[in-house]
Amino acid sequence: MLTVVNHPLAKVHVTALRDASLGPERFRHHLLQLSRIMAYPVFSHLATAKVEVFTPLGVVAEGHGLTSQAVLVPILRAGLGMVEGFIDLIPGMVVSHLGMYRDETTLIPQRYYSNFPKRCQQWPVFVLDPMLATGGSAVDAIDYLKGEGASQVVLVSVIAAQPGIERVFLRHPEVPIYTAAVDEKLNSDGYILPGLGDAGDRLFGTII
Repeated sequence: MLTVVNHPLAKVHVTALRDASLGPERFRHHLLQLSRIMAYPVFSHLATAKVEVFTPLGVVAEGHGLTSQAVLVPILRAGLGMVEGFIDLIPGMVVSHLGMYRDETTLIPQRYYSNFPKRCQQWPVFVLDPMLATGGSAVDAIDYLKGEGASQVVLVSVIAAQPGIERVFLRHPEVPIYTAAVDEKLNSDGYILPGLGDAGDRLFGTII
């Protein structure tokens, strides 16, 4: 299932992120705000159970609490820019980092770091990767998480290219994808067009 977050403010932040004149500080700001907006629909299917609390008037009120914890898996480096927006909603979330880089010649993702806790296997896992381009990194990340025992994986991106969406669904048809925009194509180097460039470089100011 593909869900495009069409909130008006999400569109405004995506437009700002596309602007080549935006410096790292403002890029981080817009990515954080967009992540907060996206977190609500992304978390909309979390399971809850009824709980009771005492109000200040000494009356019992029925409410709801989450039935399990959840795990964020930002793909380094760019995924780090989305973490705070999601943790704002669920402060107790586990954050399990996944380090990957793309070989610029073959475009094949290379994994160099991971720390997924075994105790989190049955918890919902949310992979954060701002750019879903060729889909190679996303597929490799989901392959890895499933290999570690994760049974509920959701992929969250800022901009998704059609080829990447198709590749993920071909390999993992049951994994939901949430994005704020869908771009139709990639250039010869595997970057999304019109896209927003390299999200990691723009986030941390390392553009050469």
